[in-house]
Amino acid sequence: MGRSEGSAAGPGRAEPEVAVAGPSGLMDLLGVAAVLLEADGRVDMWSPQAEELFGYAADEAVGRYAAPLLLHPRDRDQALGLFAEMLRTGRGWAGAFPVVRKDGTTRLVEFRNMRLTDSLGDFYALGLATDRQTLQRVERDVALSARLVTQSPIGLAVLDGDLRYAAVNPALARIHGVPEEEHLGRRLRDVMPPEQFGTAEATMRQVLESGTPVVDRYTLGRTRADPDHDHAWSVSFFRLEDSHGHVLGIANSVVDVTDRYRATTEAEHARQRLALIADGSARIGTTLEVEQTARELADVVVPDLADMVAVDLLEAMLPDGAPESGEGPELFRALAVKTAYPTEAARAIVPPGRVTTYPADHPAAHCIRTRRPLLISHLNDPGRVATGPDAARRLASAGVHTVLAVPLIARGRLLGVVGLARARDPRPFDRDDLTLAAELASRAAVCIDNARLHQQLRSTAETLQRSLLPRLTHDHPHLELAARYRPAQAFSEVGGDWYDVIGLEDDRTALVVGDVMGSGIPAATTMGRLRTATSTLAGLGLDPDQILGHLDRITEGLAPSIATCVCAVHDARAGHCRISLAGHLPPVLARAGGPPELLDLPTGTPLGVGDGVFRTTDVPLGPGDRLVLYTDGLVETRHQPIDVRLDRLRRLLDHEDPTVEATCNRLLRELRQPGDHDDVALLIARVRPAATALPDRVTP
Repeated sequence: MGRSEGSAAGPGRAEPEVAVAGPSGLMDLLGVAAVLLEADGRVDMWSPQAEELFGYAADEAVGRYAAPLLLHPRDRDQALGLFAEMLRTGRGWAGAFPVVRKDGTTRLVEFRNMRLTDSLGDFYALGLATDRQTLQRVERDVALSARLVTQSPIGLAVLDGDLRYAAVNPALARIHGVPEEEHLGRRLRDVMPPEQFGTAEATMRQVLESGTPVVDRYTLGRTRADPDHDHAWSVSFFRLEDSHGHVLGIANSVVDVTDRYRATTEAEHARQRLALIADGSARIGTTLEVEQTARELADVVVPDLADMVAVDLLEAMLPDGAPESGEGPELFRALAVKTAYPTEAARAIVPPGRVTTYPADHPAAHCIRTRRPLLISHLNDPGRVATGPDAARRLASAGVHTVLAVPLIARGRLLGVVGLARARDPRPFDRDDLTLAAELASRAAVCIDNARLHQQLRSTAETLQRSLLPRLTHDHPHLELAARYRPAQAFSEVGGDWYDVIGLEDDRTALVVGDVMGSGIPAATTMGRLRTATSTLAGLGLDPDQILGHLDRITEGLAPSIATCVCAVHDARAGHCRISLAGHLPPVLARAGGPPELLDLPTGTPLGVGDGVFRTTDVPLGPGDRLVLYTDGLVETRHQPIDVRLDRLRRLLDHEDPTVEATCNRLLRELRQPGDHDDVALLIARVRPAATALPDRVTP
């Protein structure tokens, strides 16, 4: 019975359905038949489902006794006894009975029988029946579904048309960390953090409206069950419909794939770590410069490993650094600083080039003291890693939350520290990051140590080289002289280039430029011996070809044992210059008022080859003429042919400067490039007019 219009349901009472939602697919599947029997056993009512189940139409069944109509004679007595007992006691009866259909076939039918009483007090029997096989199949399906839902490790839920939970299995309750009963009637946003799972509800609404399922969509987040760790789930949504196509709601399945996600993530991190190590091997140590190597290390770790990095070396480890005093805190020189993005923290880091000290509890000081790395996963006090209160405020403002410091150790020698930090990257440094940073630091330390040792050797060789070269401090009566020596760039070793000006009797002057093959201290030592020998031989009054002949035999016994040389003897009285070459580039003669020319002279063999044949050529020199002697480092490059470079040298000399000093400077400026791989020795002599006053001194 329905309630009267305008009445209200009392507390706890369910509202009756006013509108019919539609036929039930389950009832249709079971095909439940209804039969009403009078007290004497005659059929009073016969439903359409009974027609289908038993085969008799209503007009064939109504008014007839049910037992002889439907039952085999052997089963009638039992059935009539059960019927009488039910009418007498009012207790219902349920069970399976074989029924004979109209077509003569027998079907096992499941019955639910109950006694009814009308308004006059008369009894009736209502029988509900369905095919036993169909019922058992549905029961099995329901039992299987129930077991799957309750015992499945997959989280399952049903949500109604308003996307409120109607059913939740235990697995989903465990995943969410919320009891099953607290889900019912609530939306996802009421159960899980909306900032993490807000898009899931929008997806469910889309599936509900379109009917298109969403399958295996990955979701990351944290739950009440494990609020401290990220989890990953594979989530699927399906729209639920009955057999008539009526929308019932949404089915949601959730598979916890955290282990798979973590394994995949770890594999990706391992791949990235290997790629970073490979990148570091290729990019760190491309030069033999300490500062450049430190910058290369910084370029590799930012931004792939850290948001910011600082590379500091102990001042005592640098070639030009102050030696260890043995007292007070260690001195560090900042070599490289890099940040992944503009940040206030950059102003808290010691800038490159500055020398500083760190407090005893600073990570850099800790690494130097213990020779071990320091990992601070969660930085609670920025002052611990700062050089002062202002720097600590800047680090805190930038959000620096994790720090890693690794010592730079090569060949057992402690060189310095590399410090890394993260701010925008929310992940704290972990042990894997520490291992990766230590590997990169170890490789970089060897490269830095190589560069440091090379710079020390180079500095020693350059000092030796310069000490062996003459200083043109005296005035020359007949020639205006200027000379330069320029070593190769920092990533190459100093060679054995030299020049010399030797005053001789009878207003003669020997001009010599040479180049010893090889580099470093051995080349500088050989150069010094050859220069001494040249000076001695020139003092004996020998011609240039004779001087080179003796030098050739001397060079054979030296190591390195190959050199080139140009030897010229200027005779101011005769007004000419006698020149001889030993495998050397020819001089350039720029005559006063005329175009410069590359002298065409017999080249000869390099010194040290043995049995060399050298020839001397007389070249007239008048007032104002300039003779330019040089080594190949001035004109040879890897990018242009030597003929092009020599032609450029001639064109540069076509312009005459006020002094030969200015010409030296201009030639070096125009012809030398940063990164040139060879030394340069340059000597320019200009013949003075007879009446010209002499300057006080000429300097190289």
